[in-house]
Amino acid sequence: MSDQSNMFTQLMSGFSKLNLNERYQRLLELGALTKSEVQFLKNGGIKDIDLAEHLVENVIGYFQLPMGVATNFNINGKDYIIPMAVEETSIIAAASKTAKWVRSQGKITTRSLGKNIIGQIQIAKAKNFEASKDLILKNKEHLIAMANQVVKGLVARGGGVRDLEVRELDREDGSDDKMLVIHIYCDPCEAMGANLINQACEALKPQVERITGETVNLCILSNLVDTKLTEAIVEIHNIDPALGKGIEEASRFAIVDPYRAATNNKGVLNGIDAVLIACGNDWRAVEAGVHSYATRSGKYRSITEWKLEGTTLVGRLVAPIVVGTVGGVTKIHPTAQLGLRMLAVTSAEELAGVVAAVGLIQNLGALKALSTVGVVEGHMKLHATNLALAAGAGPEELLPVQIDLQNLLARVKRITLDDAKQILLNYRNNRNETQI
Repeated sequence: MSDQSNMFTQLMSGFSKLNLNERYQRLLELGALTKSEVQFLKNGGIKDIDLAEHLVENVIGYFQLPMGVATNFNINGKDYIIPMAVEETSIIAAASKTAKWVRSQGKITTRSLGKNIIGQIQIAKAKNFEASKDLILKNKEHLIAMANQVVKGLVARGGGVRDLEVRELDREDGSDDKMLVIHIYCDPCEAMGANLINQACEALKPQVERITGETVNLCILSNLVDTKLTEAIVEIHNIDPALGKGIEEASRFAIVDPYRAATNNKGVLNGIDAVLIACGNDWRAVEAGVHSYATRSGKYRSITEWKLEGTTLVGRLVAPIVVGTVGGVTKIHPTAQLGLRMLAVTSAEELAGVVAAVGLIQNLGALKALSTVGVVEGHMKLHATNLALAAGAGPEELLPVQIDLQNLLARVKRITLDDAKQILLNYRNNRNETQI
């Protein structure tokens, strides 16, 4: 392990036990934050209402999510501090704890499988499908050249429209008409590329109509980008055989049963979404792509798979994770800029790999808990603080109420808001009696 990696490990050690100012200091020492960024976060993050006016309509304010960092991640041999914006208890803790396990006993690797995003040009009712298809393909190079004229800046950066194909779809409305769909394939470089591919498709609409004599209906990108996939692989060596087998069986359940797969994939997206939000990326687009890709076999399945190979547990995630490091909110939202700088990624491909890795690690943490102690105990232990706050505990009451809730959880394996209210009431009564 390098000196730099050793320093990273030392500074991340015990991170969750530090107070806020100590966390800031560690992140400053690692170069993950600057002094001005620390001050920005201390001041409560973004408050500029004028910026909000340019982001959405009918603005009335901001709804801010807690933003934390997941620690212990080493991906493709590089150490990362992972910004995560999320409201659910235990997600960041589980990611950090599981990444520490993998760091000490295995590795995380990622790679990109393809570069092109997809735009669609739809002719709802082709009058002559075969003739129109032939005309489109004969004019293929001309159409690609025209599309690239619309995205000249992207072409200058090394990207642009690369190819197109024609697809035939049944309408399924009882008619004999065929639906003709042109897929436009475009390399968006460091951008997510939604606006670029939409512009290219719209620009081709009149040309397609002129060439074919058909009527074009819709021009829009697809979020099922199976031409731009990201793969993450986790290996854990010398794993306890019973634990490895338990995780493998838990994974198999999510592969064969769509009811389990839905919850499994939601757990994966707990990690994926939190990073995407922290970095100002379109998490809804990625979610749509992930869920669509999960049905590629004709049945909704897990996007992760874990297998015990000898004494090594191997997990794999493959999904369309289309992200950007330029354009959109990444260039105008200061917290998104902070998140990207903290990650220190140099490309959209690297960002997608980090996102996929966090999703797979989140999945591993959940499967480990499910196959051993269950998910309730760990989640509820961290949830005790939320229950104490919801019960009305003040700053001085929070810690003792939280401790009593955790002790109750250890005894009866469940805690509720009513429990928190009763514990708070008992604490206040005891305190009043002491003061008398």
